[in-house]
Amino acid sequence: MSQETQIATEGLEAVHTGHPTPGTYFKVAMILTTITAIEVGIFYLEFLGYGIIPILALLSTAKFILVAMYYMHLKFDSIIFSTLFVAGLILAATVVLALLALFSFFN
Repeated sequence: MSQETQIATEGLEAVHTGHPTPGTYFKVAMILTTITAIEVGIFYLEFLGYGIIPILALLSTAKFILVAMYYMHLKFDSIIFSTLFVAGLILAATVVLALLALFSFFN
């Protein structure tokens, strides 16, 4: 191994700290499976009516956060990656809301 490669490798090891174990990935997968099963079960509760929408949105948001934190490694990487991800997400949501307002969706 050359000296440059060794220095680059040492630098990478300093940046990447504390990645989850396979057991953690399995636990997160089981939590995601459970939330999905709850979503499917809620879909069949007819007495909820339109109340189903915020419940499903909340559960979907929880799943999205778990996937972003663990499977996209945002929880374990530098804060700048999380900042860029959230900034892009906010920008995309703003564009969608602006387009909905432009085409009179809210009237």
